[in-house]
Amino acid sequence: MSEPEQEHGSTARIAILLVNMGSPEAPVAAAVRRYLKEFLSDPRVVELPRALWLPLLHGIVLNVRPKASARKYARIWGNDGSPLLVHTRAQAARLGEALAGRTGSPVQVEAAMRYGEPAIAGALARLKALGCERILVLPLYPQYAASTTASAVDEVARYLRATRDIPEVRLVKHFHDHPAYLAALAASVREHWKANGRGERLLMSFHGLPRSMIERGDPYYGECQQTARLLADSLDLDEDQWTISFQSRFGRRKWLEPATAATLAAWGGQGLKRVDVLCPGFVSDCLETLEEIGIGAKETFLGAGGGQFRLIACLNEREDWIAALAMIALGHLSGWVSASADGEHGGADPGRVQAAAP
Repeated sequence: MSEPEQEHGSTARIAILLVNMGSPEAPVAAAVRRYLKEFLSDPRVVELPRALWLPLLHGIVLNVRPKASARKYARIWGNDGSPLLVHTRAQAARLGEALAGRTGSPVQVEAAMRYGEPAIAGALARLKALGCERILVLPLYPQYAASTTASAVDEVARYLRATRDIPEVRLVKHFHDHPAYLAALAASVREHWKANGRGERLLMSFHGLPRSMIERGDPYYGECQQTARLLADSLDLDEDQWTISFQSRFGRRKWLEPATAATLAAWGGQGLKRVDVLCPGFVSDCLETLEEIGIGAKETFLGAGGGQFRLIACLNEREDWIAALAMIALGHLSGWVSASADGEHGGADPGRVQAAAP
């Protein structure tokens, strides 16, 4: 690919690329099929031999699943489009505003999706055209998994392999135990309780993974457990007041347990009068939170005999989450911007950040 004209002597601009999972262009079967084809063709997502999986994908899955998935997307689609894309773009804009007042020079913030649009390659090309020679890649997955964070890195690497004059690139691997992220989660739960009352139990539902991925060394399960434990401690919850579970099971392989649907069915059968559900692994509301949990899981709980079901919103554009996101980013920009250390997480005091000397 062609390179932008070089401006010798200019200061290298800094950029942050926020990466989320992705969404179809529209809640219709054709668009969902294109999205699922890209998503489910990723060997990071489905770790089966290609010779076995691809015929199943193209012969069965992509002919059956898109129509059903499109109906689910239609139930949560907003006037501005996909909730995930709307929230991720808003987070990028808000993060840029937050950093503008905390650094001596502006930091360009761009949003991208691993699957679909805006694509990672296109976002990186736009940043490069703007003269951004130092780019921090910040996947919006608090808990690391090869199927999410590593897949995003794969796509960044694919762009770099096709680029002659590559920028400096850094990566945020995870932030599952970052105090500011946990504080924002805890504040969101407390505010929900204050406004709506407190349920008998709090369910922390994370996206599931096949157990085989954990057995091969993926740290995701342990990081989910750590997030849940730290959050429960912050909320002063006793052991019988909260539970961790895993949602979004697909296929016949063994997945992480306990399953969210099975847990809620059991709670409903026990006649619990009120439960609250939080999805700490998602920083933006999306299909998996609004439809799978907010609609489907609710129906499961009520259908089994449960009482009230309350879904706690994701962090979305909360001020404390945007401030946390700024702290996470600044903690990885050492040397690109000057900052004061913030203890064990290597963060920065956002109020005292200055642009680094060229």
